[in-house]
Amino acid sequence: MACIFCLAVAALSWLPAVTGSRNLSVTVASVEWLRSHGGNPIASQIENWYYELNEPSKGGPALKSLPQVGVAAIGGESEEGGEGGEAEEGEKKPTHYQPAPVVPLIHPKLPGEGVWKKAGAKVGPEPPALLTTFRSDPEYPQFVAGVAWLDHTRTELQYMPGLAEPPEPLEDRGSGEVPPEMRKRLVATFNGGFPLETSNAGLIYRGKIKETMVDGIATVVGYHGGGFNIVRWNHGDTVPKNVWFAKQNLPPIIYEGKLNPNLSDGPEWGETVNNATRVWRSGLGIDAHGNLMYAAANYQTVESLAKVLQRAGAVRAIELDINEDWTSFISYRHPGALDPSNLLPEMYRSPERYLTPDERDFFAVYLKPGQPW
Repeated sequence: MACIFCLAVAALSWLPAVTGSRNLSVTVASVEWLRSHGGNPIASQIENWYYELNEPSKGGPALKSLPQVGVAAIGGESEEGGEGGEAEEGEKKPTHYQPAPVVPLIHPKLPGEGVWKKAGAKVGPEPPALLTTFRSDPEYPQFVAGVAWLDHTRTELQYMPGLAEPPEPLEDRGSGEVPPEMRKRLVATFNGGFPLETSNAGLIYRGKIKETMVDGIATVVGYHGGGFNIVRWNHGDTVPKNVWFAKQNLPPIIYEGKLNPNLSDGPEWGETVNNATRVWRSGLGIDAHGNLMYAAANYQTVESLAKVLQRAGAVRAIELDINEDWTSFISYRHPGALDPSNLLPEMYRSPERYLTPDERDFFAVYLKPGQPW
């Protein structure tokens, strides 16, 4: 009777978690429920065993092509960007800063490898978002990383709460999706990092502290007016006047151009999935010019992810979510959030993810007001 009573109490909590309106499978929702009810060590250990048993082998046949990204994925347009990229017919050669092509790690270079492609159609010579892919590790020649570059002179960043993360209480949570009235300016959306309960880090939302901020932790900061940065937080629980939001997630993986020396064996990234375990990982960096750089790939350690961002040009970077259920970067080829596309075709979640209510927080990248598409 005692066992039946305990199971009944657990079921009263578990059933709403897996039958609610959130866009999660029963399996993932059950794991998240277990983690939030004291079962995080159990779930993490099972997860680590699974990944250890399915660890990829080194070597193997080399790839013959890379997945197409952005507008290039649908063909019909010449979409090379970056320094030295070809302008489309009728366009002027770009005179503002764009990133140089990423130098490949593996030779011979595959067609289009490391070459930046426009994420949006008909955006002209100053695209707000560029995408590229390249092979991320010579020892694993079949691993492909996707990277996005977002022009800080044309875009602004907003933090968007989900239906369940951050947890209650939270005023002005919103609907957990990109508001319909904002979609005409939407450039991209991407995952927001570990749940606060997992990262043990802080959050500032709409200029107010919602979870205690931790000094020394990598932090995505958004300022009044839409500006952004990635910093190592050092303000304690003081909110600078110009800070609109600040989302923390573990120590920085790159700081002032250098990799964190603890990436290979430090404990900071090992509570849920060991930092040396090869899984889907995502990260957010900023280059020397202040532009955002998002990266994601399967079969990455935290160190290899940091090297992907560093090679693409990031001088400061933070790890975001890991595992296929949470890793998403979506760009939109046309105004109005039309024709959404995942950064990599292997990304598990639908490209419609943030256009419908989602359980987790995320970031939205918009064109600045008055900027032409």
